[in-house]
Amino acid sequence: MVVDLAAATRFLAGNGRILDRHRLNLVLGQGDRDGALASVDGYRNPDGGYGWGLEPDLRSSSSQPGGALHAFEVFADAGTATPRALELCDWLQSISLVDGGLPFALPISEPAGCAPFWVDADPTVSSLQITTIVCATALRVAEFDSAVAQHPWLDSAVRFCLGAIERAGTFSALELAFALQFLDAANEVRLVAKLGALIPPDGVVHVDGGADDEYMRPLDFSPYPGGPTRTLFRGDVIEEELSALASRQCDDGGWTVNFDSYSPAAALEWRGHATVSAVDLLKRNGVI
Repeated sequence: MVVDLAAATRFLAGNGRILDRHRLNLVLGQGDRDGALASVDGYRNPDGGYGWGLEPDLRSSSSQPGGALHAFEVFADAGTATPRALELCDWLQSISLVDGGLPFALPISEPAGCAPFWVDADPTVSSLQITTIVCATALRVAEFDSAVAQHPWLDSAVRFCLGAIERAGTFSALELAFALQFLDAANEVRLVAKLGALIPPDGVVHVDGGADDEYMRPLDFSPYPGGPTRTLFRGDVIEEELSALASRQCDDGGWTVNFDSYSPAAALEWRGHATVSAVDLLKRNGVI
């Protein structure tokens, strides 16, 4: 597997957000934590949440659970406790529903550049999809930030996720992937087998309602080594997926996504995000 890290860095220099340039540097172990945290501050609102297109297909300025996910990604990359993470947990607690879950999205008054699934979301119903992936990423932050680990929002959200996974009979492809990522982060072995039974041997599940070639793949279900989800896949399946991921680096140095974008800005920003994610996955799995 050959990955051109210099080309990836050049791709982000010419095409990426400052945020993703900082994130790539952190992933490569040569970044400026303060710079990365300052860059995500530009998407923060006074209420402690994040908007302004931090989620590329959600360009509304309003604070949203999707923005919280990407803010936690930056905090996890930085690997150091920050008051912003505590403040984000406070905001998430303020918008959580009675059962402890998060709505997929809050009402959006500025729909320009926003994907319809964000705009049309029901803010009165807890979403397993968004709650599990926000929780999974927050749990990564909680590994080194005690304020996040001890926050009542995280405790109630974890309990919601476990209960919802236990009760659910069916899962969409994204729910399945994000629920498994959550179970990995929470080190909850018992429910992994239940969800694993829903994945075919090749680990490829089409995203209903998505693009024709939009699939969840083994590394979407089990991105990091060492967790309980790795027991769902043979070693050669993961090796093949890692090799395929490395091979998808484009001639310009970046990676692409397999889903539709809803604005020209989002299309390019998702490529930057995908490039950081690809390098991170390959590095954590010992490829680079």
